[in-house]
Amino acid sequence: MPADLNQNGDVFGGWVMAQVDVAGAIPAMRRARGRVATVSVNSFQFKQAISVGDVVSFYADIVRVGNTSITVKVEVFAERNHAAPITVKVTEAELTYVAIDAAGNKREVPPENAAEME
Repeated sequence: MPADLNQNGDVFGGWVMAQVDVAGAIPAMRRARGRVATVSVNSFQFKQAISVGDVVSFYADIVRVGNTSITVKVEVFAERNHAAPITVKVTEAELTYVAIDAAGNKREVPPENAAEME
């Protein structure tokens, strides 16, 4: 949307960062089987700008699971040039989330096969 663009027609980095956080939280919440909170952005690299008309895709994979934390790598790709489409990686990031309970306190991440144990 126009409010998300700079004067050159490129998407603001802050908008991209917010979407990366949402994308990374999804596998973290699934693995934690509940709420998570972002505790750190370990790395964030903008490789190319995202421009008006680009179709943007976010791919998130868990790279590490600790006692209470889950680290996720997110890669962002843009498809551009509708006449002869090309796909380019525009951003990559690694974020760490912590599993939290209903009161917002840290909790342990359940074992991966916890559902099978019940």
